[in-house]
Amino acid sequence: MLARGLRGIAFMGALGIAGWLGWCAWRGWGLLAALGPVLTLLGLNALALGLEQALAVGVHGHDPAPPPRSLQRVQAWWRETLASGRAFGWAMPFASQRWPDRLEGADGPDQGGRGVLLVHGYLCNRGFWNRWYPRLQAQGIPFVGVSLEPVFGSIDDYTDQIDAALVQLQRATGQAPLVVCHSMGGLVLRAWRRSRLQRGETAAVTDARIHHVLTLGTPHRGTWLARFGQQMNAVQMRRDSLWLQGLMQSESAAWRACFTCVWSDCDNVVFPPCCGVLEGAASVHRPGRGHQDLLDDPAVFVLALALRQGA
Repeated sequence: MLARGLRGIAFMGALGIAGWLGWCAWRGWGLLAALGPVLTLLGLNALALGLEQALAVGVHGHDPAPPPRSLQRVQAWWRETLASGRAFGWAMPFASQRWPDRLEGADGPDQGGRGVLLVHGYLCNRGFWNRWYPRLQAQGIPFVGVSLEPVFGSIDDYTDQIDAALVQLQRATGQAPLVVCHSMGGLVLRAWRRSRLQRGETAAVTDARIHHVLTLGTPHRGTWLARFGQQMNAVQMRRDSLWLQGLMQSESAAWRACFTCVWSDCDNVVFPPCCGVLEGAASVHRPGRGHQDLLDDPAVFVLALALRQGA
């Protein structure tokens, strides 16, 4: 379970920092020395995200999207540093159940209606969406957030969890839900459809179970960065992987037209930018946004609400 693992890492880190602070107090060292490990950890995270942005610059090449300005890269790096700190430092290890699934409408303007399924990406859990849950609840919108397990495995291993969540929302609301996916989550949803067809469900029946799919920073065509991952789901996300080619071959033009793909020219995980768009899907460019920071873009949440209401 990802949350337990992240809590374990946080606990060991806290013990180490506490021990270091005690040692510094005993030795009479100054505050800067005492805060050294904390500053080092923060600096390493910022350095790693900066390296990803540098790699994205080097790989951009002849991508159709014009390269962003340097200032946009810097701003995206800073916002991504804050977003990753919130997600991995608190939301996913300690607050993944802070907002439980809500299958009935709240006292918001919609008071129920069509539900929303939220699907996280690689090395995450449902806590990744913690900034969305209260906003959906305030609108009176039913929602389910999944935690995909096992963390490291085949993307195909997650399809039954997606199917169960879709059934939950359909039964509760009587309507096909909007599915919002971040990063690998978009590939999980596509793999879900293929799994249903392989089990004998017709394309018409399967496609009717989804109102629309909104993907945020999904590596629909793989990503250059995935070459450094050795886990099965990372290997599947490599550019032009056999798994991605097979997924594309299983899909119809009508199914891909049910997708809206949000991508950014400053995405530090899915690059070059063309990788974030599915052929035949609608494309929405949100400039200057990092990979996780796409969730904090107010326009993205507004887009999700509009797609939910759309015919």
